[in-house]
Amino acid sequence: MFQGSSALTLDAKGRINVPARHRDALNEQACGRLTITRHPDGCLLVYPRPEWEKKREQIAAFPMQARALQRLLLGNAQDVDVDSAGRVLIAPELRAAAGLKRDTMLLGMGGHFELWDAQALAEREAEDLSGGIPEALETFSF
Repeated sequence: MFQGSSALTLDAKGRINVPARHRDALNEQACGRLTITRHPDGCLLVYPRPEWEKKREQIAAFPMQARALQRLLLGNAQDVDVDSAGRVLIAPELRAAAGLKRDTMLLGMGGHFELWDAQALAEREAEDLSGGIPEALETFSF
């Protein structure tokens, strides 16, 4: 179960360092093998490969009405490996699609991660919080 946020710097070659607190779990769970794809919200999704394989089957079974989302998720998926220095290369196409510049944020979302441009995430969070708590969560207590 991945949770928490990590501020990461994209290096000149387009790599990020996987935080040490997640590296062991990713090596144990997926032998350091990941899949990265686009998310409709403008970030990237980072899945341990075994989790992605389950998700890929679900996405492949989408009805024709969801073809655009299927194309976004499957058509942009890239398999990557964590290198011996604990880094992951983010493909140029994916960096451009998510607007990743230098400062990024990696968010643990349970079974996967979201990778955001730090400025874009700050703007998104401010926008989301300005709308208040969604009606569907009215009974949730903090």
